[in-house]
Amino acid sequence: MKDKRILYVSSEVVPYLPETEISSMSFEAPRFVNQQGGQIRIFMPRYGNINERRHQLHEVIRLSGINLVINDLDMPLIIKVASIPKERIQVYFIDNEEYFKRKGTFKDKQGVMFPDNDERAIFFAKGVIETVKKLNWAPDVIHVHGWLASLLPLYLKEYYKDEPLFSESKIVTSVYNQSFNNTLNEDMYNKIKFDNISDDVVKILETPSYTNLMKVAIDFSDALIVGSEDLPEELENYINNSNKPVLEYKSKDEFGEAYTTFFNSEVLV
Repeated sequence: MKDKRILYVSSEVVPYLPETEISSMSFEAPRFVNQQGGQIRIFMPRYGNINERRHQLHEVIRLSGINLVINDLDMPLIIKVASIPKERIQVYFIDNEEYFKRKGTFKDKQGVMFPDNDERAIFFAKGVIETVKKLNWAPDVIHVHGWLASLLPLYLKEYYKDEPLFSESKIVTSVYNQSFNNTLNEDMYNKIKFDNISDDVVKILETPSYTNLMKVAIDFSDALIVGSEDLPEELENYINNSNKPVLEYKSKDEFGEAYTTFFNSEVLV
């Protein structure tokens, strides 16, 4: 892993959010690479339930200030950073008052999914890519965790396909069983089409279920990691039929050697 550049894009990261399978691995994996001499960047949304004072988040003015167009609306992008204590790891937070100020990650106090989670996912994908462009930091590998981050492979391979900074980057998506019921806003399909992403590519998102979101991420990734010991059968079959390199499930206590071999394999070089 020495000197390999890995961009981690996750919907959740410890210690900024409670420990889950995703938030835990989104911390343990980059920490491991960092200890092995790799170069890392971590991106996550700046949800309103993250305590900015406790975690010492601060805005990076030189990276903020651009607008992202989401469904024909200009949405300001704000970038904040913080350092994980004792790890010398910097985390970049994608922020926007409209999408991320509310107190919650994906649901309101009644446990109902936010109706604009679809737009939040689009904003997050675009925000990460635009910020990495500003940093002028070309990753060797982009490692995606969580359904809110699942549009990043699609946007990178379609909307930003002519962006030279990512021409050599390989995308790895970890697929987890941490899902949601029902679907996101069913207009998500049209909002993605608005970005001139072809109808054939996103037709599956006419029904924006958890499974269909992850299928899109799988389709546009170069390799896959099984992030949960048990996955929905439909997703398991989809992974097995994807003809992509797949690393089978490894717990956070045993992943190190397997990840090193996988990330240094020919398909990711």
